[in-house]
Amino acid sequence: MTDLQTLAVPAAVDRASELLARMTLEEKLAQIVGFWEKGDGEVVAPLQGEFTREQTLDEAMQHGLGHLTRVYGTRPVDAAERATWLWNLQRRLVRGTRLGIPALVHEECLTGLSAWRAATFPTPLAWGASFDPDLVEQMGEAIGGSMRTLGIHQGLAPVLDVIRDPRWGRVDECIAEDPYVVGTIGTSYVRGLQSTGVHATLKHFVGYSGSQSGRNFAPVHAGPREVEDVLLVPFEMALLDGGARSVMSSYNEIDGVPVAADPRLLTGVLRDRWGFDGPVVADYFGVAFLHLLHEVAGDLGEAAGLALAAGVDIELPTGDAYLAPLAEAVRTGRVDEALVDRAVLRALRQKDELGLLDATFDDEPPTTVDLDSPVHRGLAAQLAEESVVLLSNDGTLPLGHAGRVAVIGPNADRAEALFGCYSFLNHVLAHHPEAEVGFESPTVRQALAAELPTAEIVTAVGCAVDDDDRSGFGEAVRAAASAEVAVLVVGDHAGLFGRGTVGEGCDRDDLELPGVQRELVEAVLDSGTPVVLVLLTGRPYAIDWALDRCAAVVQAFFPGEEGGTAVAGVLSGRVNPSGHLPVSMPRSAGAQPFTYLHPQLGGNGDVTNLRSTPALPFGHGLSYTTFAHTDLEVDAQVPTDGHIGASVRVTNTGDRPGADVVQLYAHDVVGSVTRPVAQLVGYRRVHLEAGESAVLTFSVPTTRLAFSDRDLVRVVEPGAVELWVGPSCAERETEARITLTGPVHQVGVDSPRWTTVSVTG
Repeated sequence: MTDLQTLAVPAAVDRASELLARMTLEEKLAQIVGFWEKGDGEVVAPLQGEFTREQTLDEAMQHGLGHLTRVYGTRPVDAAERATWLWNLQRRLVRGTRLGIPALVHEECLTGLSAWRAATFPTPLAWGASFDPDLVEQMGEAIGGSMRTLGIHQGLAPVLDVIRDPRWGRVDECIAEDPYVVGTIGTSYVRGLQSTGVHATLKHFVGYSGSQSGRNFAPVHAGPREVEDVLLVPFEMALLDGGARSVMSSYNEIDGVPVAADPRLLTGVLRDRWGFDGPVVADYFGVAFLHLLHEVAGDLGEAAGLALAAGVDIELPTGDAYLAPLAEAVRTGRVDEALVDRAVLRALRQKDELGLLDATFDDEPPTTVDLDSPVHRGLAAQLAEESVVLLSNDGTLPLGHAGRVAVIGPNADRAEALFGCYSFLNHVLAHHPEAEVGFESPTVRQALAAELPTAEIVTAVGCAVDDDDRSGFGEAVRAAASAEVAVLVVGDHAGLFGRGTVGEGCDRDDLELPGVQRELVEAVLDSGTPVVLVLLTGRPYAIDWALDRCAAVVQAFFPGEEGGTAVAGVLSGRVNPSGHLPVSMPRSAGAQPFTYLHPQLGGNGDVTNLRSTPALPFGHGLSYTTFAHTDLEVDAQVPTDGHIGASVRVTNTGDRPGADVVQLYAHDVVGSVTRPVAQLVGYRRVHLEAGESAVLTFSVPTTRLAFSDRDLVRVVEPGAVELWVGPSCAERETEARITLTGPVHQVGVDSPRWTTVSVTG
């Protein structure tokens, strides 16, 4: 165990090492677990009810405390009052325990700080639809500012899982099906959050989204090349380029080995290859699951030993395995205490980095806190507007001066439909119906009435999100028939573990609209009134049948507290839609899993009778103006270890201002292993006035074309590469060809990963 001892006590003894040397075993274990102060019925984590709270808070604090779990995000509590409680608790730890070490407070922050009355931003799938990493960084900074004010040190976000199957319930927590988009936008969120002094936690490392049949917790059958070239890429970017300070291990197994017990990933990749020196935290109850669900450990003590050896430093949300079971395993010699020391050292160094080892909490907590300030709402509104995707339009939109509008559907007048699974409203308030929401969130109906003050708005629900009651169809059809246009708002309800149509543990075995919503749409279409279909969802659904029949189709991925206003703005024409699909729109569940990053034989061809193309491709998105992409110019030859220079002209050819997402794609013509038919290598959102042009210049590191060769070495190979710009991955509006020259280039961690883009008039 010499190597472990060396890790635990480095030559240059720092403050954390000095503390470690003074600790008893009980004090060590206290630093690598969390404590969750919660009541019965507050179920916001998987299988939470299977665990009993064996400790009171006083008992948990006896030897110190590593983490406090979800102080603000477990129930609706007044933030200022809870801050007073937290400051008093931290003072007790500083003044009343032998070593005087405060607890690190962590909280969920996927769509904003998970706290009562806090701003709720669009879900990450909407971040991807915006293709605006700069705005996401600003949002992260705003969220981090709220957290820091309330004494929160670590946020459990962003989710960097690459979407592999839309049937999976947690798709709304993910950013895109393209690893580069996930990496750039996720890294931007990390930078924003950490600029305020709050540590971001990358999750779920790794492979969680590649689960069998899109089922939560299901085995992952990804090969090592898919893991390396797709699933690991966003984590590499967020760690090496974004400096993320924490990582969360995932629940899943990959090829039979649970990630939480896999040192090849948690130590070999994270630490040995990438040099990560921060703590790895377990996803909630993930250590215990090694015994209870994966059955690779005979008891909780053995599970603790496996997780520590792999590199899981901190057990969250509580110490089910890392307290009494681990103590017994250490004392009986089943687990080397040096493994505990290694984890404790990482935990203490994180606290030192956050200033907690010097914190006295002699200051006073905030007495008033505005968690939904005008700045928050402004960012929420802008991100919501940029994320709305216009899928189709026959000219019916924008509505303009419509006289009588029917607003129909289960999500037309339901605020919950605007929020994802990890929003406080759907994640926590669903268990507390007595509590008010705490902030304004106009529904689509309310917002559209405000957008069209001279229009007569008639409404009907039609049906619920997810039952088989068709009794409201008649009223909905009559409302549509009486109007000039029908706005039909359908989609999802986000929830947990089967209590929603999407969300954690809410997976699908089909991709039809839930319940009888398709039947409602078809009934309203039969009225003869033009139908504008609005989708408020957490995943893409198979709505190819509606694209031709509806006058227009608008997709909004849980757009947050300002989402109803953003959608209404798009419908009225106040907002020119500029979102683009971060995930392909499927045709059927039977075609899943699907990604645009497929090789030649992953698409259509004469060798199969089944059509595999999506209803709409990755990158698709319409506008009320039009854009032309011309004059793509590229370097003729580029060394395999260089940068590809490319420039393209984009022109707003319509009659109103708008924003375009310019997308640069590449295809490696011949590779030593099969390569995708299209791969996004650069993108940039650009705003243009009517008739205005701009030239975008891309500098693409050749490492954007890197892949794992037959020996699983990341390389860039010489040869021909096709490049093109178009409105999606499927259309080549202007194209060119280059040749990569020189020897095969092996890619290292110091290699560039980002494409830079400049814009000139």
